[in-house]
Amino acid sequence: MSDEEAIRGIRLRLPATSANLGPGFDAVAVALDFALEIRAEPAQEFSLSATGRDAERCGRLQDNLILETYKELLAANRRPIVPLALKLVNAIPLGMGCGSSAAARLAAIALAVHFGQLNWDTDRVLEEAYALEGHPDNVAACWLGGFVSAVCDDGRVTGAHRVHTVRIDPPDEWRAIVALPAEPLATSKARAVLPACYALEDVVLNLQSATVLGLAFAQARGDLLRLAMKDRIHQPHRAPFCPLLPLLLPLAGENGILGVALSGAGPAVLVVVDGEASLPVAASAIRRATENRAAAELVEGRFSRIGARQIIDRK
Repeated sequence: MSDEEAIRGIRLRLPATSANLGPGFDAVAVALDFALEIRAEPAQEFSLSATGRDAERCGRLQDNLILETYKELLAANRRPIVPLALKLVNAIPLGMGCGSSAAARLAAIALAVHFGQLNWDTDRVLEEAYALEGHPDNVAACWLGGFVSAVCDDGRVTGAHRVHTVRIDPPDEWRAIVALPAEPLATSKARAVLPACYALEDVVLNLQSATVLGLAFAQARGDLLRLAMKDRIHQPHRAPFCPLLPLLLPLAGENGILGVALSGAGPAVLVVVDGEASLPVAASAIRRATENRAAAELVEGRFSRIGARQIIDRK
């Protein structure tokens, strides 16, 4: 990258993601077709404007995950901190389990690589993101797109332990409905409720389900998703903090709904639908199930085969 190119502006688009999909705890995720979009240009001082979801929080200069991570990365790599004028258009709800922190950290890395001339390849970007996020599923799906599985050397995500990923394109006809409750849930709280040990039969069920889950996405076997998205490792423990989950789990297998699971750590719920024509009836079933019991906003869309995109401005 030349010096001239490095000071040009850049536009980023980073998709939302849904991790775990039931049994694939910290191992699988899929990209969705709503995203965080950023336009960044070098400036005399930092400025930030935001529109879309959670605009007030996204538009803060203080305690901003993107800006803090960007500055830390440049400092850690002994590069000058280039002030930026940022414009954000955000469609990813914060604190809902839709990969907002993964998108933000990857945005910060992409900005640092561009304006700091770090010359990192995809593997280096992902390794840094894995270490910052603490688990590889969301960041891999956000950067690469599609349905992604990840495994870490020795089971730990650190700079000394590589993460290996494999991706496939989700079935083109399948659709997603993300049901959002009124209140967010911090990932730290959702992780704190998980036990340290599990019964062998629960681990076996999850292994069976997770194995079939990957093949069901690869072979468009919607008939298997109801079973393939079953989980006993994290969802039962998180359900008390995720009011939509127990209401929506029984819908799997009816009204075009192939499978239901928490989206990431929750509290949002991912509903996989068999096709565009089934979206209205599936959405109606979700609204009936949650009526008078748990307020829900429904976000309908596709699974995205495209991951993060970067466009360097040409002047």
